[in-house]
Amino acid sequence: MNGKIKKVAGPLVIASGMRDANMFDVVRVSERRLIGEIIEIHGDQASIQVYEETSGLRPGEDVESTGMPMSVELGPGLIGGIFDGIQRPLDEIMKVSGNSLRRGVEVNSLSRSKVWEFIATKNVGDRVIEGDVIGEVPETAIVTQKIMVPSGVSGQIIEINSGKFSVDDVVAKIKRPDGSAAEVTLMQKWPVRQPRPYKYKLSPDMPLVTGQRVIDTLFPIAKGGVAAVPGPFGSGKTVVQHQLAKWAEVDIVVYIGCGERGNEMTDVLNEFPELIDPKTGKSLMERTVLIANTSDMPVAAREASIYTGITIAEYFRDMGYSVALMADSTSRWAEALREMSGRLEEMPGEEGYPAYLASRLAQFYERAGRVIAKGTEEREGSLSVIGAVSPPGGDISEPVAQATLRIVKVFWGLDSSLAYKRHFPAINWLNSYSLYVDTMLDWFTNEIDEKWMDFRSQIMGILQKEAELEEIVKLVGMDALSAKDRLVLETSRSVREDYLHQNAFHEVDTYTPLKKQYLMMKLILKFYDLAKDALEKGADIEEISDLKVREKIGRFKYIANDNILDEYKDIEEDMIGEMNKAISRSDD
Repeated sequence: MNGKIKKVAGPLVIASGMRDANMFDVVRVSERRLIGEIIEIHGDQASIQVYEETSGLRPGEDVESTGMPMSVELGPGLIGGIFDGIQRPLDEIMKVSGNSLRRGVEVNSLSRSKVWEFIATKNVGDRVIEGDVIGEVPETAIVTQKIMVPSGVSGQIIEINSGKFSVDDVVAKIKRPDGSAAEVTLMQKWPVRQPRPYKYKLSPDMPLVTGQRVIDTLFPIAKGGVAAVPGPFGSGKTVVQHQLAKWAEVDIVVYIGCGERGNEMTDVLNEFPELIDPKTGKSLMERTVLIANTSDMPVAAREASIYTGITIAEYFRDMGYSVALMADSTSRWAEALREMSGRLEEMPGEEGYPAYLASRLAQFYERAGRVIAKGTEEREGSLSVIGAVSPPGGDISEPVAQATLRIVKVFWGLDSSLAYKRHFPAINWLNSYSLYVDTMLDWFTNEIDEKWMDFRSQIMGILQKEAELEEIVKLVGMDALSAKDRLVLETSRSVREDYLHQNAFHEVDTYTPLKKQYLMMKLILKFYDLAKDALEKGADIEEISDLKVREKIGRFKYIANDNILDEYKDIEEDMIGEMNKAISRSDD
């Protein structure tokens, strides 16, 4: 069904003669066959957001509807791939059009020529329902793709073959109850705006361990949880996301560079293949999907890139994998929404953003979760979403940051003043929060130690007390403080410098297991308790501050993880001995 271009306004094209088209249908615009999507219909007039550069289009050119919604191809070939916002493989486009992205290039998302080894796990005669795994494809040394029965298909397998196949070859046939046969290939297609179904969601009561102490201890994220990382330019959003991609306990990472600067995305594309996955010793790209849609690419494709990424992430979640999705950044996606809304002449909301900004953000973040996938066998998968927010000037009172904070349960507020002091990760402990802490209480108590949450509360209390005392010090000076208050400041300095500060480039300090985090907290709080007791017995605060054992506490984070228990006991003995000497000297 063809229509005609009536008006062109940047990435928005209005076409007439589109009465039979549906909302969100994919269309091909003009003889250049530019990809677009219908986002509004009035009578026979359709408003189309075009995902490619529209310069040179003119009224009267043809618009052809495909009759299908924007969909992604899901199957072997995703892992290690680098795609643009509408899932076109950038390396394949380069072979066709060179280094410059040409308009109207039509390339399959998944290669039709590459063959994969399919190993059937079901037999002829087996009864299957939607979501059942019928076979596997070893895609990389780390990831095995599970080939699942497509949505809406159930019945008896009448044909299934192991062997080498391309993604569009038929590997199985399933006889439906009505007698018709459904063909199953290695590849599925799925509309990006439609969440993939699952049996049911599970409670977010298990942490996504990241090895980053400020996150795991103070502001943990649950498996299947959602977190926002807002912060001004230069505060370390990208570094935090790189650390999470490398160290978080997930099987698959989907990284969306949505509207960020081209050189920043180039760094990601160069660094990720070189990063070694610490769990397997192989390249991190062997469990990563990259979606690159930089600020110089067409603005409308930013909106598609977010949905493309989360649909791919849901696909791996349905296989039973733990998936982390990094969106960098949702602010640029919101700016694309604002531009399209302005072109459509919709009534603007706050700061020109569309009135539906909050609901669109919610639709995106609500697709996260820890779920039981469809199928006869229970498969648990999780999809955790970490969205960077780039508010202008670091002002989190702006609409995108505020709408995001109303949805997410974890807020890691990055602080440029901490970054300038070389404190990384630069997460401000006074305004960040996690609403998953209470639901994960039982997990930390059973898996780590019953005192974990108590230690966390004490450390938070010391940091908050420090903030109050610093205001007093600014007014009247350090000498006006009591010995107990000065001890709080000394302990909080230890918490900040020895615990919360973490070196991403140190081979030991870059990742801290939870057991070691517990021992580090225990050491600092043991020092605090012993020092309080020593002060009551007459010891001098200056002497306590200068104890040699404090240096050992600070160096504990660099001790190799297999030696931590012995080292902990040695430091604890030294601490008790030095405190007793300080008390005895005060008696003299």
